[in-house]
Amino acid sequence: MTIDAHQHFWHFDPIRDSWITDDMAAIQRDFLPADLEPILAQNGIDGCVAVQASQSEEETRFLTSMAQSYDFVMGVVGWVDFQSAQLSERLEAFSQHPEIKGYRHVAQAEPDDFLARPSVVEGIRKLAEFNLTYDILIYPTQLKAALQLVKAVPEVNFVIDHLAKPYIKKQEINRWSNFMTEIAKHKHVSCKLSGMVTEADWHHWSKKDFFPYLDVAFEHFGPDRLMFGSDWPVCLVAANYTQVKNLVDDYVAPWGDEVRAKVFGGNATLFYKL
Repeated sequence: MTIDAHQHFWHFDPIRDSWITDDMAAIQRDFLPADLEPILAQNGIDGCVAVQASQSEEETRFLTSMAQSYDFVMGVVGWVDFQSAQLSERLEAFSQHPEIKGYRHVAQAEPDDFLARPSVVEGIRKLAEFNLTYDILIYPTQLKAALQLVKAVPEVNFVIDHLAKPYIKKQEINRWSNFMTEIAKHKHVSCKLSGMVTEADWHHWSKKDFFPYLDVAFEHFGPDRLMFGSDWPVCLVAANYTQVKNLVDDYVAPWGDEVRAKVFGGNATLFYKL
């Protein structure tokens, strides 16, 4: 199967979704499965993983209901409060929904040391009891804490969203590359080839802008731990779905059909147990 390992749904709420600023007017509206389904079909994508975009259990329930209603929504990455005293009970309650494959917190909005805090580390460690994954959403300044987290919790499978948002527009790569190289040494960590166009110049990017970062990802994570994600609809501020898919497709093409099959579905299917 060909899988989009990272996209979002929402009923737009200008207060809750205040991160969608006025320069992102293209996505200041509702985006639901009925909007995505024909786009996936046009691009030869069989299914997708819906990832949380807001910090609430209501969001987890909303995405779960989408997965229950649409067969092509094959998994959910939800949200729970990892520092809650009731975390075990909440994970147990959500475990009745097999659609939930893992969890995420918008750590990019937290202080740089957030993922290394003992309360957060111990909360994420509990995911192992339920055989669930964790998506790491960070900026490059938070890679040090992410490295500490993955070292401390070898029993949970992690995936780095959006290549940890390297500063593509500024063409900065060295510090990011050094940390990604260290993180990739830990075999329980994968990486999503997603969210790149929004880290570039939205209106003047070219494919070659991304290839140095993709080179690092392929060299260190290898073809067995990389997965395509569109980051739709967020990507729409800089590119349409087909442009995002083609960007990764063109880079992967020289690697051959076997590697392409892994990056465009095989790895996501294994990681999320789709």
